Amino acid sequence: MKIEINASEFKYISDNSKECDTKTAFLITKTSQKYMEDAEKNGAKVSVNPEDLKDFLNLNIKIVGVTGTNGKTTTSAIIYSLLLDLGYSVAMLGTRGFFINDKLIKKKTLTTPSLLELYSNINLATEKKCDFFIMEVSSHAIEQQRIEGLEFALKIHTNITQDHLDYHKSLQEYIAIKNSFFADESPKLINKDDKKIEFNFKNAYTYALEVASIFKIMAYSLNDGVSAVIKAYDKTETFHSNLYGLFNVYNLCAGISAVQILTKKPIKEICEEIDNFAGVSGRMEVISEEPLVIVDFAHTPDGMKSVFDSFKNSDITVVFGAGGDRDKSKRALMGKNAEIFAKKIILTNDNPRSEKPLNIIEDILNGIDNREKVKIIENREEAIKFALKNQNKSEIVLILGKGDEEYQIIADEQIPFNDRIVVQKSLGLI
Repeated sequence: MKIEINASEFKYISDNSKECDTKTAFLITKTSQKYMEDAEKNGAKVSVNPEDLKDFLNLNIKIVGVTGTNGKTTTSAIIYSLLLDLGYSVAMLGTRGFFINDKLIKKKTLTTPSLLELYSNINLATEKKCDFFIMEVSSHAIEQQRIEGLEFALKIHTNITQDHLDYHKSLQEYIAIKNSFFADESPKLINKDDKKIEFNFKNAYTYALEVASIFKIMAYSLNDGVSAVIKAYDKTETFHSNLYGLFNVYNLCAGISAVQILTKKPIKEICEEIDNFAGVSGRMEVISEEPLVIVDFAHTPDGMKSVFDSFKNSDITVVFGAGGDRDKSKRALMGKNAEIFAKKIILTNDNPRSEKPLNIIEDILNGIDNREKVKIIENREEAIKFALKNQNKSEIVLILGKGDEEYQIIADEQIPFNDRIVVQKSLGLI
């Protein structure tokens, strides 16, 4: 990426050595540093470090970073929605794209983009006079130092469970990388119920459902959405949301807590705005109420369990697969969770990439003892249609893994596909 800046020695900065010339400085990052010699050959006379970017860009904005295995997108969206409803000007960056004050600026990209693109987005948000910049922070971005040099007004931890072991190699390494985000003295908001989190206690706030914390859910009901009582310091307040699931109680608690820390507004005023939040596309999204059909992004064992836990004592039909060329160790665990909670299991494609879909399905099957529950339909559209055609009135169909993704990656092709649209067409809703 190449951006224009105001400097006497050069006019542009790029993290791509091929884009460098006499007017373009080369940004040295953990991933680009090996191309320094190429940048110089192409004419770059100056190199800059991430810490130098603040000298050329306007970063006078409160940055909020949300990280965790699950809940990053929903928690970020809750904070974004609450701040907008409270009258602030806000930008948000993550898997859904880059937004400024409810306007989509850039479509979906990486959870956390390259360092230079990230700084450029923050600069734009500052120019648009935003008060806050809310961003999802992935474990890849932490390890690759794609957030280097940024000062956070608040860092938020949702949870740590198994994911991305194809990249991080071990759960211990993954946990250590996530925890490293909270090792400094930046203000931080920590899910105290999570046993895997380690953090610097300096400037730390906590939230929880089970243990003592600064922000504590004192009681909750999962009937007809989420109704809960939250205690913030010595103040107690109720709130209601149409979101489903226990994990969304955590997401809502984190969102409310974060906004209180950032704005210092009364907890009552913040809770009054919660019911305005309609949820995130593809995250526990109700596509049909009668029959009840829900699409969710859950693609880890813990993520699936959290969704299943939301419908205890219900007859569940689940449709899911697993991504190819990704952590294989989680596949059998996903199968085991499906066997425990679901009445019917339909195994299908997710994004198989270069792997053979039936090999992925076989890995999932290794975690399932009762094969009589299972039907294998490799074609995802046909799998969804089969689930809906055979759905009884008392059953819930959960379609997991892709959420609001608009494609399937099969071999090296990106094929247009959307679970939600398949459901809507099958049920005659569109």
